[in-house]
Amino acid sequence: MSWLRQLCLNFTKYTRISTTGALNITNLRIGHAFSTAPTPYEVVNPNENRQLTDEIIGRVNEEKKGRLFAIVHLAGKQFKVTEGDVIVVEGYWPPTTGDKINLDKVLMLGAPNFTLIGRPLIQTSLIDVHATVIEKTLSHTKVNFKKKRRKQYKRINFYRIQQTMLRINKVGFVGELNKPEGVVVKDRSYT
Repeated sequence: MSWLRQLCLNFTKYTRISTTGALNITNLRIGHAFSTAPTPYEVVNPNENRQLTDEIIGRVNEEKKGRLFAIVHLAGKQFKVTEGDVIVVEGYWPPTTGDKINLDKVLMLGAPNFTLIGRPLIQTSLIDVHATVIEKTLSHTKVNFKKKRRKQYKRINFYRIQQTMLRINKVGFVGELNKPEGVVVKDRSYT
């Protein structure tokens, strides 16, 4: 039996039209879609939650070593990079060969033991991702072929896209979590 047919049967079974013309729906249930069991809620102790958060932040601040990866936003695309990787950025990009670049738009930083996720970006004071432009070239020849059948229309265009190759020199975790540099918290006075 289809779900629509079952809905119609249940609807006609559990509805009544009163003398005033109002529609009354009583005990309408479709299969097992709705449960009468109460939803289990977990009561969270704020002190225990804060203690767990502090423990995780302490572990992350201690374990900065190891091979880190970062997801970087660059020229409209996202790249997952580690130290020593070579990435290819397509399209026109101003830096020339030999330029050293600091990649600021980091969306995520991770290691085998932890992952930092930005909302949308991670603070630039926490992370260092350095790269060097190693080559600027053109891509292989690509073909753009258009044809309309039975109209004697055929066009072939060949094109090449500019490419920039970057070598990732360093992916590092510099600062400490929950200890931003240069931030001063002042008490608010409402007078």
